[in-house]
Amino acid sequence: MKTLFVSYRVTDLGRSLAFYRALGYAELGRVDLGDGGRLVILKFPDEPAASLELVHRAGGGPVEVGSGFDHLAIEVDALAATLERLTGAGLEPGPVEYPGGPDGPKTSWLTDPDGYRLELVEWPPDSPEGLTTEF
Repeated sequence: MKTLFVSYRVTDLGRSLAFYRALGYAELGRVDLGDGGRLVILKFPDEPAASLELVHRAGGGPVEVGSGFDHLAIEVDALAATLERLTGAGLEPGPVEYPGGPDGPKTSWLTDPDGYRLELVEWPPDSPEGLTTEF
């Protein structure tokens, strides 16, 4: 088994697509769900497959982010450059943090239009790629 992607229900599909496109996601496809609902499948250009799905259900009302969801983590190559690009695109990333101390990963937090939190992570140069059994 393997995880395919995470799916978010969104209140305003156009607003959410603008946010995730500014973040760097590219659209792979759309599915009409009927009754005005649709989903859009996204991925980063360097990813081999879909990693995010946005689902809009017409008349579904505003999204209330539940207490069980915490955040989506996104790996970036250069956090400072990413934050500069996102700020230039009108997004509001938080300050750089060092949760593992000065030699650990660098992170910054961002919130999407529906309140979903995203953690941008730059791993230290000598660390294994992403989280592994060696983290």
